[in-house]
Amino acid sequence: MRSVFSKAILAAAQADSKVLLLTGDHGYALFDEFRKCLPAQFINAGIAEQNMVGVAAGLAKAGFKPIVYGLSAFVPIRVLEQIKMDVCYENLPVVFMGDGAGLVYSSLGSSHQSTEDIAVLRCIPNISILSPCDVYEMQYAMDQALRFESPFYVRMGKSDIGQVHQGPVSVPVGDLVPVRTGTQNNIVFLATGSMVKTAVALAETIDAAVWSAPGLKPINKNQVNNIALHTKTLVTIEEHSIMGGLGSLVAEIVSETGNTRVVRMGVQDRFSQKCGSYDYLLKEHGIDVAALLPQLSSILATD
Repeated sequence: MRSVFSKAILAAAQADSKVLLLTGDHGYALFDEFRKCLPAQFINAGIAEQNMVGVAAGLAKAGFKPIVYGLSAFVPIRVLEQIKMDVCYENLPVVFMGDGAGLVYSSLGSSHQSTEDIAVLRCIPNISILSPCDVYEMQYAMDQALRFESPFYVRMGKSDIGQVHQGPVSVPVGDLVPVRTGTQNNIVFLATGSMVKTAVALAETIDAAVWSAPGLKPINKNQVNNIALHTKTLVTIEEHSIMGGLGSLVAEIVSETGNTRVVRMGVQDRFSQKCGSYDYLLKEHGIDVAALLPQLSSILATD
């Protein structure tokens, strides 16, 4: 996914000299080709992320098209006020790229893990949130964000977990994408980002349907409600806190229109207790396949 992102921004910048890439002293190898080809369109703002967003806002007001890159623990978390007031308040066309979302930077501890980025951005007006699960959804996300019509946040999680889709994704922003059909009507899975692959693995054990949510804001509420109408339980899975993310969003929508149960699978209300590998952190937080299977059995037992 990071390769798709890198190629997409290079192509956009080569086609339009007003496209600029700003980084907070991150992503050097990722941007080698960009810096080599377009050094005048690359700005390393240093370890000053808040200032970087202010600079991006000023550039956008001057007619440029800034792409702001950082680890998601810093962009958007460290720069939330600047995103809110400098960019979103004036609805400026700035693209924010949050890399390593969720538990990816596992060995660096909670300071570099980001399981709250969707939650804090959802309530800020004007910004759209995309959360791709594989290279096809990543290309889709970049196609949408690089139109530079309004603020966008693209959440990049674990990038090497394999493909979900068989070909390009082409849906309106906010639509869910069908990933798997199933004969199990009691449960349907809705997942986003890295957890779509996990949802497929769980669904295969009971032959249930899976939908991917590459767009979290806006989201097609009518589509969510229609899916809910045809099942008893919607199970949401995300590498994010269960509070404020996809699970909360789906529960909010469904609660207004029906009685479908929503079960939220994700990171509970706590920090990581230990450092370790990415696989270890998934296990610690109970969102790997082995930990989720008993939860699925409990859901089936009460359905």
